[in-house]
Order: sequence, then structure tokens, then C-alpha cells
Amino acid sequence: MSVHARLRAAVPAPMPSTQAGPPEVAGLPGRRMLVQRSDDEVVAQPLDDAFVVRAGAGVRFPAPWPRSLGTWEVAPDASLAVFAGVHAVRAVDPSGATRWEVRHGCWYGACREMHESYDEYADRQDHRYPESGSVGFSADGGLVWAHVRGPLSEGELSPDTADEWLVIDAGDGRVLGRADAEAAAAGSLHLPHPTDPHQMGLSIGEGQDGAPLRWGRWDGKELAVYCLDGDLCLLGLSPSGDRLMTVSHDQDSLAVRDSRGAVVEALDWNAEAAIPRHSEAPTDTDASEDGLDVCWDWAGGFLDETTLVASTVESDEEWGQGRHWLVDTTGRHGFVPVDYPSPVSGEPTALGGGVWSTLSETRDVLHVWGLPGLEG
Repeated sequence: MSVHARLRAAVPAPMPSTQAGPPEVAGLPGRRMLVQRSDDEVVAQPLDDAFVVRAGAGVRFPAPWPRSLGTWEVAPDASLAVFAGVHAVRAVDPSGATRWEVRHGCWYGACREMHESYDEYADRQDHRYPESGSVGFSADGGLVWAHVRGPLSEGELSPDTADEWLVIDAGDGRVLGRADAEAAAAGSLHLPHPTDPHQMGLSIGEGQDGAPLRWGRWDGKELAVYCLDGDLCLLGLSPSGDRLMTVSHDQDSLAVRDSRGAVVEALDWNAEAAIPRHSEAPTDTDASEDGLDVCWDWAGGFLDETTLVASTVESDEEWGQGRHWLVDTTGRHGFVPVDYPSPVSGEPTALGGGVWSTLSETRDVLHVWGLPGLEG
């Protein structure tokens, strides 16, 4: 049995793939926008419910440094873009003016300088491939959560603090709260609670060393950080925010958890047990010795409160077409392969409201997919 995906929209990228990173759909249903980053700017184009770009509503934010030197996010109302760079978190308005900046320690591991500007290290060979943090806007756009390398310019939490997690006022850049992230990141990603601006997920990658997962709560005075057990990559939150979708660092386990890290209702699946081997993979060899193990991709998310989209593209690609899976967490249907009207490339990205996207092979068009009866 399989489910048949329906193409909802084909959304062209605003910039050519030769000049920019892949386009993405950001925001929650009802406030979605198409965003894309080049070395020079970020483009944000509001989308209607049919994923059509709203005419004349696009915004461009000049970028303060190349896209290889950090990450970025656009505010839910597209009034501000925040760039997480090597030496600072900087908020920029559409004119290119700096709204505010929070300087921090350098993300190049051997550097102990407190840089004042990008120009200080722009031409330094040893800063070409730094590690990085990330930023995320709260659901209402009022807060910016930032994962940075310590110390801040005004001092550090303690001599042993490597990475800090900050809560920042999005309007004026005041650091409202600080906490030790208890990590030494190579990169990270924020996932905001969809309804509560005072909660945020932080998925941290430490390369081969692990994948710490943090959950933050800001009560207006103090930032409390919960360290979830295990090496877990956070892929998505359910529409209520009560459930997290995670994949283990070794890509063996896909699970649904609460914000304290506990698996919800035994919703934890081993890839080898849940997913059959690819139909084109050999069957007369030992999987563990010949690299035929099925593994989860670090991709997917919630389509609605009880339905996930997941994929096994990485382990499938040697044998043929990568596979996407619909996961019914109520147990009625289990894991069902997704059929598309034409071959798709890469991994799925859940957009909520019953839909998900895939990127064209040329990386210049986003295809938005849905299922009858599931789309909201």
C-alpha cells in the first residue's frame, strides 16, 4: 500500500541557484514566505494560501557578510533579518541599516579575539571555514533566540562556558537572558514553539562527537535550559508544540517526544525494523557488512498533530530512487511509502497544514505536495 502525493504548487526561486543557496518556505500556515540567501542579500517573498508569491510584497535585506560565514532568519512579519555570524549577531532592516548587534567570541576554534567587524578577518585564511551558531525568532517575532560562542563583549558566564544561549529583544537588541548551552558546536538550528514565544528548541551538531538537544523556556526573568538525554537531531514540532520529532545522531531511531525528551506513547522506531530494504538492493548479502543498512535521514517533520513525513534517501541513493514515508502515529496505518506523479529529488521538508516540499534537482524550484483529506 502507498499514498499518492498531489502537487499543490511549483514555486520558483527568486534568485538563480548559481548565485544563492536553496529557496525555503519559512513561517507557519497563514504567514508563510519564500526566503533565499545569496552572499549579498536575503530575499523574502510573502506567499498566499496557494503558495503564490504576493505581488509587490517582496523584501530584500542586504547581508553583512558572505553566506558561508553563518546562518540567518527573517522575522515573521518580514520587517527584520537577523544574521548569526562569526563574531556577532546582527539585525538588519530592509534599508541595510544595522538595527542592533550583539558581539560574542569568535566561532573559529583557535581564535580568542573579540572582533569588532567582519573586515578584521575577511581575508584571513584561517577563518575561511569557521564553526557556527544560529538564531531563531519566537512565534510572535518579539524575541530572538541566539546560540553564540562565548564570551559576550561584556563578559562570560564562567571560564568554562564555550557556547551560550541568549534571549534577545528583537526590537532593540537587549540581551534579556543568558545560559550555558553546555556544548561545543560545529553548527546548530533553532525550532520555535509554534504558539508560545517563550519556548524554543535548539538542535546542536558537534560533528562526529554528538548532537546535543536543548529546550529553552524564558519566564521573563530567567532562561531555563533543559538538556534532553541522548544525541538527538530535532526535526520538527507538532502544531500544538507538545510533540517533538527527533532522529538519533546515528540515524537508527526516529521518535516522537515531549519537550523533556521522554518518548510519547512508545512512538520510537528503529529504521531496520520499521522500513524494508530498498527493492533494488541485493538480498543475498549481509546488510551490516556490506553497508545495506536502512537509516533515517535528518529530515522531515509534522504534517499535522499525528502525521509525520520522514525519509530514507541517504541509504536508498545507492540502489535507486530515494524513498519518503508517511508516518501515522495513531497506529492505524504505520509507515506508508509516498508515491509521486514524477520522480522527486532529495529529502522532504514539512510545512505544516498537511503539506510538505521538495527541492527540484536543479535547486531552483520548490515543489509543494499534499494528500487528499490531510491538507488544512
